[in-house]
Amino acid sequence: MSDRTRDSINDIWGARTPHAAGAIWPARVDEHLSETPDRWVRGACVLCSNGCGLDIGVKAGRIVGVRGLASDVTNRGRLGPKGLHGWAANHSPDRLTTPLIREDGQFREASWDEAMDLIVRQSRQVIESHTAMGIGFYTSGQLFLEEYYTLSVIGKGGLGTPHMDGNTRLCTATAAAALKVSFGSDGQPGAYEDLDVTDTVLMVGHNMASQQTVLWARILDRLAGPNPPWIIVIDPRRTFTAEHATVHLTPRVGTNVAVMNGLLHLIIHAGAADQTFIDAHTVGYDDLQRTVERYTPEYVQDLSGVPAADLRRAADILATTPTLVSTVLQGVYQSMQATAAAVQVNNVHLIRGLIGRPGSGILQMNGQPTAQNTRETGADGDLPGFRNWGNAGHIEQLATLWNVHRHTIPHWSPPTHAMQIWRYAEQGSIRMLWIQATNPAVSLPHLDRIRRILQKDDLFVVVQDAFMTETARYADVVLPAAIWGEKTGTFTNVSRTVHISCKAVEPPGEARSDLDIFLDYARRMDFRDQGGQPLIRWHDAESAFEAWKACTRGRPCDYTGLTYEKLLAGSGIPWPVNEQRPDGTVRLYTDFVFPTAADDAETYGHDLDTGAAHTEQEYRANDPQGRAIIKAAEHREPHETPDEEYPLWLTTGRQVYHFHTRTKTGRSQALQDAAPDAFVQISAEDAQQYGIEQGDWILIESRRGLVIERARIGDIKPGLVFIPWHYGYWDDPSRPRAANELTLTEWDPVSKQPHYKYAAVRISRYAARDALPAPGLIGRAVKAVQGLLGQERSSAAQGSSAQEPQPKTTQRVDG
Repeated sequence: MSDRTRDSINDIWGARTPHAAGAIWPARVDEHLSETPDRWVRGACVLCSNGCGLDIGVKAGRIVGVRGLASDVTNRGRLGPKGLHGWAANHSPDRLTTPLIREDGQFREASWDEAMDLIVRQSRQVIESHTAMGIGFYTSGQLFLEEYYTLSVIGKGGLGTPHMDGNTRLCTATAAAALKVSFGSDGQPGAYEDLDVTDTVLMVGHNMASQQTVLWARILDRLAGPNPPWIIVIDPRRTFTAEHATVHLTPRVGTNVAVMNGLLHLIIHAGAADQTFIDAHTVGYDDLQRTVERYTPEYVQDLSGVPAADLRRAADILATTPTLVSTVLQGVYQSMQATAAAVQVNNVHLIRGLIGRPGSGILQMNGQPTAQNTRETGADGDLPGFRNWGNAGHIEQLATLWNVHRHTIPHWSPPTHAMQIWRYAEQGSIRMLWIQATNPAVSLPHLDRIRRILQKDDLFVVVQDAFMTETARYADVVLPAAIWGEKTGTFTNVSRTVHISCKAVEPPGEARSDLDIFLDYARRMDFRDQGGQPLIRWHDAESAFEAWKACTRGRPCDYTGLTYEKLLAGSGIPWPVNEQRPDGTVRLYTDFVFPTAADDAETYGHDLDTGAAHTEQEYRANDPQGRAIIKAAEHREPHETPDEEYPLWLTTGRQVYHFHTRTKTGRSQALQDAAPDAFVQISAEDAQQYGIEQGDWILIESRRGLVIERARIGDIKPGLVFIPWHYGYWDDPSRPRAANELTLTEWDPVSKQPHYKYAAVRISRYAARDALPAPGLIGRAVKAVQGLLGQERSSAAQGSSAQEPQPKTTQRVDG
């Protein structure tokens, strides 16, 4: 039996429910079941950053389907393809079910006591020889808030290591950085509800139709109703989103600042800047006006390739629209001048005064469903509750809350960002790296380098995951983790809306929730506060949530008015939620007062070009005192550009059917069948030049590596090639195909987010695909992939007891 309300693979966004501006978005319940459930359990989807409310159908102790939650403000019952099909991964036969320890180059099954005792012994040995600075944590955007907060307290209050970050650095760091620059603190000013009202939507580097399908359905319903909004899309590819654009700007990669400066120039010259708002509620406008003066449409056309006439059309809309919602994502965050470009989007709103009002908001989007919580809790390196690591008063607040000495909490320098954590591991100063629910052996740039780091004999690697990923193969200890539907916790979406997702079924075998694993580690390490009491005083998800609430009291992300009972009542609720706002807060800054005062700000700011941090003294000398900060930036060229040897640009991105490295979506047959392999998208002009036809195999090479992909021709600018980055090797090690074999190790100076959106490459038709491995460089690359991952889908690749040799060959169970 299979019951579904629609074929979401072929009908991605579902039927339209048109509505006018200001009307309530009509409900439409999507459902997909394999059997009729015995009961329903409240949940929320964690397969994109939209965070849709849903119910989980359970029968005989198994998940048998999902249905959208009609009462939820986020989705009003709708679910996308990943949400409707992703639950199948819970039943995958290759789930990890018991801890594994590496001995003599092979994994063997172990008990939890044996595995955790080994991790604790290794931790203590590293601390003794290298201090806690020898331990690093690299986490995910897939855990729950309660798990992140526990991890954060372990790292910052127990161990005292600054080396904590995660794969959210790859997708959401610039969102946080841009919000801090402009408004003094993280936290989205706008809300999804603004899309129901707005006159204009500006999407910069954001293919919403593929990346947040339910949010895009919300816009499609506005477009199908009376008084539809204008849509401006800035993207070098003609995506599903761009097909609906009123104006589509197609800049060369790496020129976002130039394009945004050109739009700001035209808005100012049109006399559309709201000088009253600027004078009362902002600082920095005069510098912006001077900076953008030379960015005429013709100059921007020379820099970016965007026709001057198209730029003027977009600027005319931005200068006259009564309301505006802007969304930003990886086309900005993972490109040149990421923070500077995202800040210029904020500047459009600030100079027009379009913020804090219905229909006018900024959504610096997240790439992952629980990324917001890594930032809130400090699991990404920031301090919990949006506190400022440079503010002594903020440090004292945490020290008092946790009852630890203030010097235990790392605050003597900026937190260690992800790329630096990997560099320290490469150099040997980090000796133990604990990775949870993420797959850096596919997701980080320059993968050959990452593989070499993971293989280092002086690096003890712990991987906590539900599957034997490409990364887990390099671990010294593998811990089997429960996933969504098998544990309870909360998470917060881009719209600041907090959802609860409840445990519906038991995890397989001996798998444990990430929270239980962290609590076990804290108990075995015997972390204590200054009074001799256990540092971690909570024991389950709900008590962890209560501890987190205490940490947020009086902070911008105040959760003190939330309870599990309240979250189970029918909808997610947007923070802040407290005594003053018991029902939550739809949008921030309605009073035009921003947390930029020196005592409140989450950061003292940075130079947008160099990333150099401003001091507290410098910031206080020009204290914005609650006004938003307008910060200008000049356009800078990318550091790697096409040349005679590598004449084309490469950019990478996502597909509608997959999430990250397909660890879950690749194990859903419907999603995998819809997008079974990577490809390379090239223009018709480039295809003709290189003698390539649709479906041909293409060799793509950069200075760092190579991949071999099928050709997909059209809907992209000449001179640019695109490869989706989801695909690694766990299910197909037959050829190099991971896009990050090609990408470069470079990052934004402020947000430290890697630059995946540009690299110089060359392409050629590859006729010998069926004869792999081939001689020379290609053969060596294929051999490396197959040697590291196994040429066949062995028992290890499928997550069982795994007796085949692994990349590390030395026994390093004690360092």
